[in-house]
Amino acid sequence: MDINWYPGHMAKAKRLLEEELRLVDIIIELLDARAPKSSINPDFEKLYRNKLRLIVLTKSDCADRNITYKWLKNFRDEGYNAIDVNSLDNNSMNAIKKWINGFCDEMRREYKERKGINKTIRAMVVGIPNVGKSTFINALSGGRRVKVGDKPGITKGKQWIRVHPYFELLDTPGILWPKLDDRQTALNLSYIGSIKAELIDFEELAINFIDLMKIKYPERILNYYGLEDLDNTSIEILYAICKKRSWLRSGGELDIDKGARQIIRDFQQGKLGRISLETP
Repeated sequence: MDINWYPGHMAKAKRLLEEELRLVDIIIELLDARAPKSSINPDFEKLYRNKLRLIVLTKSDCADRNITYKWLKNFRDEGYNAIDVNSLDNNSMNAIKKWINGFCDEMRREYKERKGINKTIRAMVVGIPNVGKSTFINALSGGRRVKVGDKPGITKGKQWIRVHPYFELLDTPGILWPKLDDRQTALNLSYIGSIKAELIDFEELAINFIDLMKIKYPERILNYYGLEDLDNTSIEILYAICKKRSWLRSGGELDIDKGARQIIRDFQQGKLGRISLETP
């Protein structure tokens, strides 16, 4: 699946992000726990190099627990601070609040010792589209989308969100990179909903998804859609699912497009169970 999509607002967002980086102390990078590698924007790897980088695997309640553990270990072994989170779960968010506040407190102590100031720690939250930034920020800040004032060098009207008196967050738009050269990355981003639907051939996407599930989680497809086996080709399985669910057009013809879209939606909504699309 070839997807080349870089609208003007993404190019503008990238420029703004580059400008704001000098004002922040921490990068909080959100990655989808179901596809962490595919969620990393390679355009920004060099930009983040001199910043403390916290990696947060979002939607961990939808990913395979064992594989998420392996991803966390992989990131930590590479020297990153990493944690997984379900932003809709209070216990999960309380844990990450404590985790992030600990980092901020340590940074503030260092500034106090070196410069004698009580510095406000500023963090930028980054991630690809549909990775859950708004949900994460609202949960972290208690839903307080509070404008805390213009900072030097910040475009007028830029909104920061105050988490507590000495910790502020800056939200950023979800940004993809100009060309998705790797086919599996393009597929994974399409599966998790980070690519605009208008750019996707859903029949092709669903067939590729079934191909992947036959290898990684065959029982999920069998059980959820009530199939007897997966011996047929993936396109035949797609047709069988449409028939089972009575996804039909007027006149009784199978509605393959509707079925394909629904299969991807079932995955995105977690109806097929905990699924990870890639492993470290």
